[in-house]
Amino acid sequence: MAPKSKFSTSRERATHPLVWCGAIICTILTIAVIIGGIVTFIGYLVIHPRVPYVSVMDAYLDHIQIDYAGILEIQVTILIRAKNGNEKAHASFSDSSYSLSLNREVVAQLVAPPFEVGKNSSVNFNYVVPSSPIPLRPDQAEDVDAGLKKDLIIFDLKGSSRVRWRIGSLGSVRYLCRLDCQLRFHPLNGTYIPSRCSSKAK
Repeated sequence: MAPKSKFSTSRERATHPLVWCGAIICTILTIAVIIGGIVTFIGYLVIHPRVPYVSVMDAYLDHIQIDYAGILEIQVTILIRAKNGNEKAHASFSDSSYSLSLNREVVAQLVAPPFEVGKNSSVNFNYVVPSSPIPLRPDQAEDVDAGLKKDLIIFDLKGSSRVRWRIGSLGSVRYLCRLDCQLRFHPLNGTYIPSRCSSKAK
C-alpha cells in the first residue's frame, strides 16, 4: 500500500508588519545600549575618575580632666582633610557633620559649611574642640579614670559629608563620605596614636 503523501499549502502565512517593526525597534535599541556602554567604558578609561574622600590626618588631646564629682572637661584638636584626586573635575562638599564621643557620651559636634575642592587638590579643616563641663555617670567616670591610669583614652568619631562631582560628559555623581572610627590618645602627653580613619575604600 503506497504511503500517503503530505500536502502543504502553496501560500505561506505572511508575517504581520507590526512584528517586523517590533523586531527592528528592539534591534536598534540593543545596538544603542551596546554603543552607549562602549562609549561610557572608553570615557571612564580616558577620564579615570577618582572618588573624593575625607580622612583624619592628625589629632592632639590638648586637655582632659575629671574631678571627684565626675565632671569631665576636655579639649581636642582634629585635622580632617577633604581630598579630590580628580585631575579634570572639582568636587563639592556639603552637610559636613561629625560627632565626637567618649564612652558613648557625645562631647562635641564638628561641622563645616559647604566648600569646594579644586582639581587634584585638598582642603584641611583644623577643628579645635573644647567641651563644656560634662557630667558623667559613675560607670562612665570610672572608665575615664581607668583610661587615664592606663595612659590610653579612646574617642569615637562618626559622621559624614555629602559630595558631588562631575565625571566629564558622563554626568554628576553624588554620595556620602562616611567616617566611623576610633581616635586613640596618650593623655599623659596628649599625643595621637595614628590609625586609619578615612572614608576612602581600602
